[in-house]
Amino acid sequence: MKKTISVLLAVVLLFSLAACGSAAQTQPAPQQTQESVTETAEPHPTEEALEQEPAVTAEVSEESGSEILVLFFSRTGEQYDVGVIEKGNTAIVAEIIAEATGADLYEVLPADDHYPTTYKELTDVGLQEQREGARPAYAGELPDFENYDTIFIGAPVWWGDWPMIMYTVFESTPLSGKTLIPFSTHAGSGLSGFDRSLAAAYPECTIVEGLAIAGTDAQNNPDKVRVTVTSWLSELGL
Repeated sequence: MKKTISVLLAVVLLFSLAACGSAAQTQPAPQQTQESVTETAEPHPTEEALEQEPAVTAEVSEESGSEILVLFFSRTGEQYDVGVIEKGNTAIVAEIIAEATGADLYEVLPADDHYPTTYKELTDVGLQEQREGARPAYAGELPDFENYDTIFIGAPVWWGDWPMIMYTVFESTPLSGKTLIPFSTHAGSGLSGFDRSLAAAYPECTIVEGLAIAGTDAQNNPDKVRVTVTSWLSELGL
C-alpha cells in the first residue's frame, strides 16, 4: 500500500513540474506602458496651408486618460490690431488652458474654408452668416465626448456672438450632464454672452463662468494671458 502511494505522489509531482515549465514558456510579453508612447501636437495651420491642403480636424488621443477637453475655433490671417498672424488668438488661449489642466485639444476647422484672410472681408462674411442663420459644416468627425466630464469651448467673438460654425457643433453634439466652460478672444466685447448661448443650447449641462481675453494680449502678451488663465482656473478649482 505504501509503495502504491509513493508511486502516485511521484506521478503527481512529475505533472506539476511539466505544467510550470509550460506556463513559463507561454507567458505573454508585458503590455506597452503609457510612458512609452510619445505624441506630437500638430501646429496651428496657417491660411496658406489651409488653401493648399484639405482641412482636417486635430486628432484627440483616446489614450491620454484626460477627462477634460478644450474644443475651439480660431482664425489666422489678418486680425484686428495685431496684423497678419500665423497662430489664431483663440488657439493661443486654448493651448494655455490645455497645458495648465492636462486637457486634450481639438480644433474645429471648416469643411469648406471660405473665410477671407483679410480682416474687413472676414467680418463681412461673419456678419452675413449671422444674418442668414448659416450653419457652416465642420471638417471630419468630432471627438467622442463620452470620454470627457469637463469641456472648455472657445472661439473669437464675431459680431457679439459665437461664429456660426460653432452652432453647427452645438446642434449636432449631445452633451447632457457635462460641465461646459466658455472662453473668448475679442477686440473689446468681452465674453459677449457666450455663457448664455451655451446655456440655451445645453439646458441639461452645468455652465461655468467663462473667461474673455483680448486678442491683442493673446498675440503680444502671452505671459500676461498665462497668469490670467492660471488664476481663473484656480478659482474654478482646476
